[in-house]
Amino acid sequence: MVLQSLKNCLWLSCVLRTPKACFWSTASGALIVQSVSNDVYQNLAVEDWIHDHMDLEKQQVLFLWRNSPAVVIGRHQNPWQECNLRLLRQKNIKLARRRSGGGTVYHDLGNINLTFFTTRKKYERMENLKLVVKALKALRPQLDVHVTDRYDILLDRQYKISGTAAKLGRTSAYHHCTLLCNADKFVLSSVLKSPFKGLKSNATPSVPALVKNLFEEDPSLTSEMLLDAIAKEYAVQHQIDHHITLINPTDETLLPGISNKTKELQTWEWVYGKTPKFSVSTCLNMTYKDSVLDVKVNMDVKHGRIEACNIDLPEQWLPPGLYSELVKSLTGSKFCPNETTTLVTTLLRVCPQDDELHSRWSLLCENMIRLM
Repeated sequence: MVLQSLKNCLWLSCVLRTPKACFWSTASGALIVQSVSNDVYQNLAVEDWIHDHMDLEKQQVLFLWRNSPAVVIGRHQNPWQECNLRLLRQKNIKLARRRSGGGTVYHDLGNINLTFFTTRKKYERMENLKLVVKALKALRPQLDVHVTDRYDILLDRQYKISGTAAKLGRTSAYHHCTLLCNADKFVLSSVLKSPFKGLKSNATPSVPALVKNLFEEDPSLTSEMLLDAIAKEYAVQHQIDHHITLINPTDETLLPGISNKTKELQTWEWVYGKTPKFSVSTCLNMTYKDSVLDVKVNMDVKHGRIEACNIDLPEQWLPPGLYSELVKSLTGSKFCPNETTTLVTTLLRVCPQDDELHSRWSLLCENMIRLM
C-alpha cells in the first residue's frame, strides 16, 4: 500500500510539474481528479484553471470536489435576491459567484460536486447525468433515480438531488452538477430564502424545488462510496484505469497562476460587483418612541454600488443638511453594510450634539444598513 501511494505521488508529480506534453502523454484520453481542499473559492478556481489551461481535445477531465458550508450563486444572479446575506454572515457561511450560469445552490460536506470538462463540440450534459444515474443504480439498484428534461436528477420522482449549470467557452466547455448526500437541509432552506422586499432585477432567478438527501433513502451509503462509483463509471465509459488523482488547489507548482484565480473569486467586485443592475423600492417601518414612521426608500444599484438614492423622510425629522449629506454619501458607495456603517459613523461625528437627533439618526441608519 505504501509503495502504491509512493508511485501515485511520483506519477502526480510527473503529470502536473512537467510541460503539457508530458501531461497528455501520461494519461490517455481522460483523467479523474479530486481536490483535497474544501474551500469553495479554491475549488472554483481549479475549474477555471482546467478550463483555461488544458487541451481538452486530447484530454477530457472529471473533477470531484466538496466544500465546507457555502452558498454559490450563478454568474448572472443577484445575491440580495437569492439568499439571506445577514444569516450567511451570522453563520460564517461563505458566498461565492461561479462563472457558469444557472441557479443558487448550498454546499457543505454532505454535498458532492462533479465537473465534466470536454471540448465544446463534445459537450453533452444529458450523457453526464445519465452516467451519474448509472453509477447510483450500480451501487444501489433499488434507487428510483432519473434525469429530467430540465437536467435535474430526481429521487422517487419528486425530490431533487442534483442541479446543473454549465460554462461554454469558444472551444472548451464544462458541465457541473451537485449530488445531495447528507447536506444540512435546515441550513439549506434557511440561507436560500431572501428576506428582501421591493427588489426589482433582471438577474436570473432560481427555481425552488423539493430536495432530499440520498442518505435519507439509504443510510448505508457514504460520500466515499458515491465518489468511487461515479469515478468507476466514468473510467469504464472512457476506457481508462479507475484511478483518482488528488490535487492541491493551493500549490502553484502544480497549477501555475491558481492563487490569482482564487483571489479574484473572493473579491467584493466579483461576488457582489458583478450583480446585474437592480432597484430597491421599499418602506421602512421605523418605531420611534410611541409612533411608527413609514420611510420610503428608492435606490438604483449598478455593479453593486448605489447609483441613485432617495429617502422620503417625514418633514423636520432630520435637518435638511444632514439628510442631504447622507444621500450624497450613499450615492456611489457600495451597497454593503460594512461600508455604509463606516460612512454613517463618519457623518455622525459632524451631527449636532443633540441626543434626540442622534437617536433619530441612529435609527434611520440601522434600518438602512439592515436593507443590505
